[in-house]
Parts: sequence; structure tokens; C-alpha cells
Amino acid sequence: MPEFNAPLRDMRFVLNELFDAPALWSRLPDLTQQIDAETADAILEEAAKITSSLVAPLNRSGDEEGVHWQDGKVTTPAGFREAYATYIEGGWVGLSGNPRFGGLGAPKMLAVLFEEMLYGANCSFALYSALSSGACLAIDAHASSDLKERYLPPMYEGRWAGSMCLTEAHAGTDLGLIRTRAELQADGSYRITGSKIFITGGEQDLTENIIHLVLARLPDAPAGPKGISLFLVPKIQVTDDGSLGAANSLSCGSIEHKMGIKASATCVMNFDGATGWLIGESNRGLAAMFTMMNYERLSIGIQGLGCAEASYQNARTYAQERLQSRSAKGPVAKAQIADPIIVHGDVRRMLLTMKAMTEGGRAFACYVAQQLDLAKFATDLDERQKAESLVALLTPVAKAFFTDIGLESCIHGQQVFGGHGYIREWGQEQLVRDTRIAQIYEGTNGIQALDLLGRKVLGNGGAALNVFAGDIRDYANSGVAPYASHVLPALERLVNVSRWLQVQAAVDPNVISSSCVEYLHLFGYVSYAYLWARMAEVADTKLAEDEKFYGAKRATADFFFARLLPRVESLDACIRSGSASLYALEADQF
Repeated sequence: MPEFNAPLRDMRFVLNELFDAPALWSRLPDLTQQIDAETADAILEEAAKITSSLVAPLNRSGDEEGVHWQDGKVTTPAGFREAYATYIEGGWVGLSGNPRFGGLGAPKMLAVLFEEMLYGANCSFALYSALSSGACLAIDAHASSDLKERYLPPMYEGRWAGSMCLTEAHAGTDLGLIRTRAELQADGSYRITGSKIFITGGEQDLTENIIHLVLARLPDAPAGPKGISLFLVPKIQVTDDGSLGAANSLSCGSIEHKMGIKASATCVMNFDGATGWLIGESNRGLAAMFTMMNYERLSIGIQGLGCAEASYQNARTYAQERLQSRSAKGPVAKAQIADPIIVHGDVRRMLLTMKAMTEGGRAFACYVAQQLDLAKFATDLDERQKAESLVALLTPVAKAFFTDIGLESCIHGQQVFGGHGYIREWGQEQLVRDTRIAQIYEGTNGIQALDLLGRKVLGNGGAALNVFAGDIRDYANSGVAPYASHVLPALERLVNVSRWLQVQAAVDPNVISSSCVEYLHLFGYVSYAYLWARMAEVADTKLAEDEKFYGAKRATADFFFARLLPRVESLDACIRSGSASLYALEADQF
């Protein structure tokens, strides 16, 4: 049975040595009372223990058993309830939540590392609390004071969970098509009627209540996305004193039988005149819901990262132990009947690809989280606005690139195992199945790419891209960046093709949708190049302190620059080929 161990050494490297997060936190007044370097390290240590010893052992058994549905009730696999009870005792649901309502107030830079551990240990288990954290964020940002006071403390505590109810059978990406309706009642509440599908954690037996955030239309709402409102709809109604009252008029009609994440309940939810409460302004529900969706998009990106780390750990151990054939240079393990497969070039190619992309992704996740912390806590207005701009630009990259590369890394890991990777015993086939959904939900990766290129880059004339590119140039031209020669050409390729697309989009309406996925990947590799240059610089300065760790970091950077970054050249060529080849066929010729 595979094991998962949090990569604490590398996480500490990224947090403390690459970004010097404690120094950042010390100048953010709202954080200094909540976290310091020692506390952060203690949180990482405890997180590693709980994910490896409590959550990871349920991963395979949860996948094999799955969730059960009967008469509208969902039962999670054996061991999940007990593990969740222990999990919430540690306050993990509210790790980065608002301290005013019982959250721990930890910075996002710390929270993303915990999320990676959790997803690497057990994707299905992770999803239950991930939806709760996102729902809390939306309620805290947009709900009335009364709703915050009533619902957030038990949600941060973990006694109540949250869900996100957007999708309907006919309305996925195009939420303007939803039909769920809301009617104002005399007491100020609303009656919510309609059905939602693909609702993660819509019903479960882990918590005593579930707080659904539901998109619905008011009777006089304008058509399309401008006529959507957001409502808080509890599974069990809450009385004035905060205690649980009568069951609300909603139910789980069924659960989906899925390729992966089988221990996560994916529900059809029916609202039959359920009582709900408006969050924010009427007909402004999408804006409020996007507070939660953007959180979930980064979180789901980290799902791909966590699964990639788990795959790498498994494949690395297997490659060091599995004996097959001899090294091309002659026997290495002379006392054995064959050499371990890690001597073979193709196995090393796969392992190094996984290592380079996972460590680069971890650094990028912390970089995005750094911008989130600055956007929330920086006292300087210009610094806060710059961080907000970068968060908007980089979130679709994080969601899509992490998950695309995450699946690639899980498949590489499976391939290292050969035939053993295709059977259940080693856990690799489950990682492939569990990771696959991350490219689909919370906005498919194609939609993320459209958002990046169409709205976040071309939509503002490249202003946000210029901010990001400016930071990279400042670093590369600082005179202390030995890897600038790798980074700058890739950056200029990204900037130049962005300008080319700006011109082409004015004459070819299909060019954005035809090029956006390749563009997002090009953006991802350039971002990783920037961070690998910074990591390699740190490794160079500290090589004498720990030659094994920093030497591996430096060698992995060399591999990234030599074997992975050149992918930007083919991506650039694909983008510049335009849309003509995609539209040469008529629909009936496919």
C-alpha cells in the first residue's frame, strides 16, 4: 500500500528561503498577532502528521468502498467520520479563516502548503473541507452581519459544512441559463425551488448541518448572468439562538458514480421551496459566488499539485527498488541480479520531469498565495492593487496548468511502474483517476485558458501581464540572477506573442479560442522558469550547507531549463499558426 509523506524540507525551502515569508508577515499588521516563523513551522509539522497518519490511510479504502446513497441520505466510507472528527478538533477547516468568527487567520502562503498535503494524502477527504472554506470566504465577504455571526463560527469549527450549488443539467459554463428560482417571503427570507447537479458534499454524514450557497433567479430578474442572485440555504434551519431547528425543504436525489474521487459525494440536490437568505445584492450573485469560485480554482489547482507529489513519491521509491536489466554503462548494483530501474535514462526523464514540475508548481502556488496575502493585508494601496491584479491574472494559470501537469505527472508515475502501475495494489491508477476531474470542475481548463487570454491579458491591453513581466525583468536584470539568460528569452517570447495575438484578435474572432490553451501553457512554463531561476540562485548560495539538498535543487533547475523550458518554442509556433487549420472542416466533416 503506498504511503504519503509531506515534503516538508522542500516546503520549508519555498516558504522561508525562497520567499522569506516570515519577513513578509512581520510587516503585515493584521497577521503579526496570528503567525510567526515558529508557529508556521509547528503548523506544517502537525499538518504533515495528520495528513500522513490520519487521512492518507483512508485513501485506498475510501476509493474502493465509495460513498453510499439510500433514501436521500449519504454515508461516507468507513473511517471517514472518525477521521473528520479528529481533523476538525485541530481547527483545520478554519486555518486561514477570519479570526473574528473563529478562524485561525493563517496566511494563504501557509494554507496552500497544507492544502497540497491534504490533496496528496486523500483527494476525496480534502474536498469536504475545501468547499467549506470557500463557502466561508463568500459569506464573510458578502453576507449580512447577522448571517456571518450565525453561520461562520460553526462552519469554521467544522461542525457545519458548506457546498456550492451552481450547475444545472442544462447550465454548466453558461450559468446565465439557470432556472432555479427564488421568491421573497413576508419575513424577508426566500423560497428556493430548482435542481442542481454535480454538487460536491451536497449531502454527507460528517457534519450536523450543510450550508448550501445556491444561485437562483428572482421573478423580475433580467435575463442572462446579470439576473442571478446568491442565497444561503441551510440543510437544517437555524433558530434565533443558533441552535438547529427543523429540516429544510431540500434533499439529495441521487449521487453520481464516477471515474475517481469516489469517496467524495457528488450529489443531485433538489430544492423544493427551501428557505434561504439573500447574500449580497439581488441580481449580483455571480460576483459574490466568484469569491468562492476563485478560491476553489486555486484549491483545485493544488489538487493537481498534491497528486503529482504523491505520484512522484511512489514512483521514486519504486524506481530505486525495482530491479530490471543493467545500466547502459555497465552493472551498478553488482551484488544484485539486475540494476534498479532508476539507472535507465527514460525512467530518469520521467522522474525528473515530475520533480521539476512539482517543485516549480509548489513555488508558483506560494507566489500566488503571497499575492493573495498582500491583496488582503498590505497597508500600501499601490502594493495591494498590484497584488490584486496579479491574483486575477495568475489564478486561471494556477488552476489549469497545475492540473494539466498534475495529470501528466500521475501518468508518468504510472508509467514508471510499468504493468504494476495499471493495477490497484500500487495506488498509481487511483491517482490518475482522482486527478483527471481537476481539469474539468471549477471551470474546465479550456475555460480557464479563455479567461486568461481573452479577459486577463487581451481584455485590458496586456496591463496585468506587463506588471508580471516587469517583476521578472527587474529580477533578471538585477545583476544577481545567474539564470537570467534562460528566463529573459522565454519571457520575451510570451510578451511578443501576446502582442501578436492582440493584433490578430482584431481581425480573426476565432484566434483567441484557437490559441488560448497553448498560450496558458506557454505562460505556465515562463512562470516556472522565473521561479526556478530564483530557486537555483538560492541553492547556489547555500550549496556548502547541505550539498545533497541544494545540489539536487540546482541539478533539477538545470534539467528544467534544458529539457522542459524549450517546450515554449513549439507552443509559440502553434499559437502563431492561427485559427485557419481548426476551421478548415465543416461540422459535418468531422
